[in-house]
Order: sequence, then structure tokens, then C-alpha cells
Amino acid sequence: MMMTKLGYSLFRRFTTTHLLYKICLVGLTLPFLAFANTNLVVARDRENANAPYEIGLWGDLPYSPAQEVGVIKLIEDMNSQRLAFTVHDGDLKAGSNSLCDNALYTKALRYLNALDAPAAFTPGDNDWTDCDRTSNGGYNSLERLDYERRVFFSTNFTQGQRRLFQEVQTTPLCLGVNGAVPCVENRRWTVGRVTYVTLNIQGSCNNLCDTAPDKAEYEARNAANIAWMRETFRVAKERNSSAVMLISQADPGWDQSDSTRAPLRNPKTLEQTDGQPDGFKDFLLALREEVIAFRKPVAYVHGDSHYFRIDKPFLDTQGRRLENFTRVETFGDNQANGTNDVQWLKVTVDPRSREVFSYQPQIVPSNRVAVPAP
Repeated sequence: MMMTKLGYSLFRRFTTTHLLYKICLVGLTLPFLAFANTNLVVARDRENANAPYEIGLWGDLPYSPAQEVGVIKLIEDMNSQRLAFTVHDGDLKAGSNSLCDNALYTKALRYLNALDAPAAFTPGDNDWTDCDRTSNGGYNSLERLDYERRVFFSTNFTQGQRRLFQEVQTTPLCLGVNGAVPCVENRRWTVGRVTYVTLNIQGSCNNLCDTAPDKAEYEARNAANIAWMRETFRVAKERNSSAVMLISQADPGWDQSDSTRAPLRNPKTLEQTDGQPDGFKDFLLALREEVIAFRKPVAYVHGDSHYFRIDKPFLDTQGRRLENFTRVETFGDNQANGTNDVQWLKVTVDPRSREVFSYQPQIVPSNRVAVPAP
């Protein structure tokens, strides 16, 4: 009996000790497994964030009925490719001899919503600043901008068959017909490890020249644009973004080499030299500071001067090229040469690559004019 009790006691002590050992082992193992699992999730998320993708850029279209046909084909071409999103950088019509009536914006909205991918948009001067020209119907330009804000920017999402959430500049820093309003057209979003931003920066001297220039409107919007741009670089640093892409309408001019298409300016001081009102200098000075401080790739996409190009025209105060900055101008109206240039630009975005952005112009086969498709 004593041996039985002793055996049972030893057995119980052994099993209890063994069980405690197992519990301790499991207790030590579970956090390790959880940590390993977390690492797997983090690694997977990091891999997804670094995965390359493609986007589509276009603008300054359509300017004529013939180009409207071309835009339909352009949209079909975009839809045939797997794009993460698209951006139209402004100017939904010709600058003169074309009405800024409500039908214009309704038609443009249909174009954007015909795109399978999320479709972002930023206004162009032809859409509102120049609407006060007699040939465009003599509209109040601020009223037209207010209307665009209601049509295209009433939610925090893009247009398109698929929608993309965007951060919005909701502080009432801009001007509308009835006073201060949020600059809802200024947007920001991050896909993967790249941050994108749209800014309402216009041709026609940024609303400082042409018909009925409006200095108060310009000053309010310019301050808002600078604030939104600076905040975007701050956000990009916080998110550890590998690059930033800015999209606006106007070609602000960068140096003295392009008098036929943009304002002339001293590339070191960024002072405009052609005697015209300068609606861009303050923004460019602030942008230069942010580009230098960011160090990583920065792309500045615009339309306005209707000449497809990719170059590096931005210099520092000593005249040295800002190597991390690239200007990208999209295709645009070229009616003087027929219906050419109803085309778009595909950008491959690879956060793992040194330059992040690579560019491939997309010549829509059915929109070729001078040299028909083979």
C-alpha cells in the first residue's frame, strides 16, 4: 500500500512537472509564433507596398469634336490595360470659342466615369479661369470654379468605375463667389509607397492676367497650394514614401529656354523675366525647398503648353540641376496639325527601383494621323 501511494505520488509529481513543462514551453513558444506570424504579415505588407504598378496620365483634351472621338478611343485604350489609377491634369476644352456651359462638365464627368480605373482630375484654366472670355460665354470664372467643385469634388473619392479614397484640403483657404471656401479640388493619396497630390495651379498667369484677372482669388489659392504642397511632403516623410508625384495644370516656366510655351524666368532666382504678371514664383521657391529637403524622386506633372516631354529643368540657387526632380508634360491638343496628340502617358511605378518612375508614351493606334497604324 505504501509503495502504491508512493508510486502514485511520484507519478503525479512527474505528470504535474511534465504538464508544467509543456505549459511553459507553449507559453514561451506562442509569443514566438505570434511574433513570427507578425513578421510574416509585416513582410507580406511590405512586399505588397513595394509591388510595381502602372498609372495613366492625360490632359488638355478634348478641344474639338474630332478630338472627342479620339478621347473615346483613348479611354478604351486605357481600359485595355491594368492601371492602378488615372489622372487628367486639366483643360476639358479649348481656351476660346467654346462655351463653359453646364453641359461641358457633364460630358467630362462621363468621360472620367467611363474609365475602369479610378479617375482623378484637377481643373484647368480653360475650365474656369478663361470662362470669362466673351467667346466662351462671358461667365463669372469664380462661379464656374464653384460649379466644378460641386460636380467633380463633392466626395472624398475619385471618379471612375473603381473609386479611390483621397485626402482633401478642407480648410476654407480658397475663394468662391460668396467668400472663403475649402479647396476641395486639392487632393492627396498614397498607393504603395508613393504619395500623389493635385494642386489647382492655372495657366493664364494663374488668374493674374487675361480677361478679368483676380488678384485676391490668386493670393488665397496660391497660399493654399503652398500649404497643401508642404503638408504633402511632410506626410510623405512620415509614411516613408519612396517618391512624390505632383499634378497640376499650368506650365509655370523653369528657365529662359522655352519662350514659345511657358513664362521665362531666371532659373537661379526663379524671377520671371518677360514682364508678365508672375503667378508662380512663390510656389516654385517653396517647391524647390521641399524637393531638396526630400532627396528622393519627385515628379511634377502638368499640361498647359501642349508639348509632350520629360526633362529636368529645375535648378538650385547656384545653377546646379536638381537631380531628383523630373518635369513631366502630358500630351495635349495639337489641332494646328490635325487631330494629333490625342494620346496618353503610362507610368510604371516601382518603389524598389532607384528612380521609382519610368515613362512610356502610349500612342493609341486608332488615333494615329500622320503615320497610320500598320
